[in-house]
Amino acid sequence: MEIKKPYTILILMNATPKWLSHTREERGVFFEKKVIPVFQKVSKTVKVQLFDSEYFHAKVSDFMIVTATSLDDYKLLIELLRDTKIYAEPYFEIKDIIVGQENAFEDFNELLKK
Repeated sequence: MEIKKPYTILILMNATPKWLSHTREERGVFFEKKVIPVFQKVSKTVKVQLFDSEYFHAKVSDFMIVTATSLDDYKLLIELLRDTKIYAEPYFEIKDIIVGQENAFEDFNELLKK
């Protein structure tokens, strides 16, 4: 059985004034009620880590590192997030999405040997 390397996806975001205008408590409730359930729906194949970067970057206030063994579940994650105010208001602007696999060149080198 072939073991697939997970995909690592970096999602760069910037918080909007609409998000920042909410109190910290309101933001916490939104996250708990709307975002955590989305993460849970894909948790068998997708892991999400959240990071703050507003202290160190002028254009990116936050980023997610998503590790996914299923790109279909990753796409589901994004579609479900698009159905929330994260995208709709928007609470966050998505600045960039970067997808990669660790040392993917090694897999390619193995293919060349065959």
